[in-house]
Amino acid sequence: AGPGTIIMASGVQDFNRTESDRLNEIKGHLEIALLEKHFLQEELRKLREETNAETLRQELEKERQRRLELEQRVNEVLKARAEEVPAAQQPAKPQAQANGTDKSSHTVSSRLQKWFLDRFGEYVEDFRFQPEENTVEAEEPLSARRLTENMRRLKRGAKPVTNFVKNLSALLDWYSIYTSAIAFIIYINAVWHGWAIPMFLFLAILRLSLNYLIARGWRIQWSIVPEVSEQMEHPKEDLTVSEKFQLVLDVAQKAQNLFGKMADILEKFKNLFMWVQPEITQKLYIALWAAFIASCFLPYRILGLALGLYAGIKFFLIDFIFKRCPRLRAKYDTPYIIWISLLTDPQLKERSNATVSRRLKCCCTDFGIVFLFLQLQTAASRSYVGSSAPTGISKDEDTSRFHTTKRGNFHEIFNLSENERPLPVCENGWRCCLINRDRKMPTDYIRNGVLYVTENYLCFESSKSGSSKRNKVIKLSDITDIQKYKVLSVLPGSGMGIAVSTPSTQKPLVFGAMVHRDEAFETIFSQYVKITSASSSSES
Repeated sequence: AGPGTIIMASGVQDFNRTESDRLNEIKGHLEIALLEKHFLQEELRKLREETNAETLRQELEKERQRRLELEQRVNEVLKARAEEVPAAQQPAKPQAQANGTDKSSHTVSSRLQKWFLDRFGEYVEDFRFQPEENTVEAEEPLSARRLTENMRRLKRGAKPVTNFVKNLSALLDWYSIYTSAIAFIIYINAVWHGWAIPMFLFLAILRLSLNYLIARGWRIQWSIVPEVSEQMEHPKEDLTVSEKFQLVLDVAQKAQNLFGKMADILEKFKNLFMWVQPEITQKLYIALWAAFIASCFLPYRILGLALGLYAGIKFFLIDFIFKRCPRLRAKYDTPYIIWISLLTDPQLKERSNATVSRRLKCCCTDFGIVFLFLQLQTAASRSYVGSSAPTGISKDEDTSRFHTTKRGNFHEIFNLSENERPLPVCENGWRCCLINRDRKMPTDYIRNGVLYVTENYLCFESSKSGSSKRNKVIKLSDITDIQKYKVLSVLPGSGMGIAVSTPSTQKPLVFGAMVHRDEAFETIFSQYVKITSASSSSES
C-alpha cells in the first residue's frame, strides 16, 4: 500500500466526520426550536390571561344564544295565541242560532281540553323535539398549578379502587392465612348451596353501610394490607421554568407508560380474535364450542356450580401455587402461557422483519462472496492508482478546504485591543445559542450566534444584531465556575451546552446547541486554568 491508501483513509474519516457534524447540527437546531417554542407559548399564555379575549368571546356567544332562544319562545307564544283567537271566534257566530245541545257540547269539550292541558300539558311539552345545540367546551390553557392539582385529584379518586385491588390480591395471595381461609370456606359453601349472587350483593350492602358509618364520623378501618400514611405535599405557588418543564416531562412519561400498557393489552385481544396467531386462537375457538354445547345440554345450576368451584379453586389455590413456583406456572398454567405467547403489533412487525432479513441473508450469501471479490479487486486498483499520485499532499492541506480563518475587525466588534485574537482552535468560532436565564422576554432569553475564545476573553457574537449591543464579552478571570450542561433532558446524550457562572449574573449563562461542545469546553477550560494559575502566581 502506498500514499494513496492514506489519502483514501483520510477521505473516509472526513466523510464520517462531516456526517456526524450534520447530525449534531440538526440536533442543536432541534434543541433551539424546542426552547423557543416553549417560551413563546409562555408569553402567549400570559397575553391571553391579561386580555381575557377568549372569556369575553365565550360570554358574548352565550348571550347571543340566550337572545335567540328568547326570540324563538316569544314567536312560539305569539303563534299559539294567534291560533287560539280564530278558534275561539269561529264558533261564536253560529252560537246565537244553535240550540242548547250545541252550547252544552262546546262547553264540555272546552272544559275537557282545559283540564287535559292543565294536568298533562307539562308532560306533553317535555316530549317536544328540539334541535340539538352544538356547544363547544372551552379548553383550559396549560398551567403547572392546574396540572399538579389534577394529578392530586386523580390520585385521591383512584385511592379506593387501588385499596380494593390491594386487599383482593392480598386475600388471594394468603397474606393473612386465617382471613383467606375463612373467605375461601364461605365462598365454596355459598357456591355449593347456590348463594353466590346473594353473597356478593350482601357484601356490597355491607360496604355501603360501613361507608355510611364512616361518613357519620365513626372510625372504622378494616384492611388486610396495613395502610401506609403518605405525607401531603403542599403545592408551590411559583414554579421556575425548569420545574414546570420537568413536571410536564414527568406527566408525559407516566402517560406514555400507561398508554403503552393499555395499547399492549388491546392489541393482544385484537390479535387473539383476528386469527393473527392461528395456533392460539384455535384453542379459544374449541373452548367456546365446548362451552356452547355444555350450555345447551346441561342445567344452569350445574354450570354455575362448576364455574364457581373452578373460579374459587383457581384463584385461591392454583394461582397461589403458580405464583410461588414460576417454573411450574410456565409449564402448566394455560391462560398465562396463552397470554404470554400473544404478541403485540410492534413485536409482530419485528418478527416479520427478522424473517425477511433471514431469508435475504440466506439468498444473498453467494452474491456477497462475489461482491467481496470485486471489492478486493477495486481496492487493489485504487492502491495502484494512488501510488502514482504526488506525495506532497498532507492531511492539513486536505482539510483546509473545509475551514477558513476569520480575518478583519474582530477587536472592533467586541471593543477589545488589537492583540486579542481568536485562538487557532476557534478561528471560525463555534455556532451556538446564548441562554440568559436572568431575562424574561424570549427575544432576550435566547440569542443565536458564534462563540470565540481569546487569550483573556470569552466573546459571543450575536447573529441577529446590527450593532455590538447584543454581543457578550466575558473576562476569563471573572468566571467563577464552568461546567458541561444539558439543556433538555428529553434528548439523548450528555447534552450540548456549557454553563458559565460570573459574579454579575444570578443564574449561569448557558451556551447551548453546540455541535463541538467537548472541544469548546476543553479549550475554554484549559485557557481558564492558564489565566487563573498565572494570576495566582503573580499575586503570590
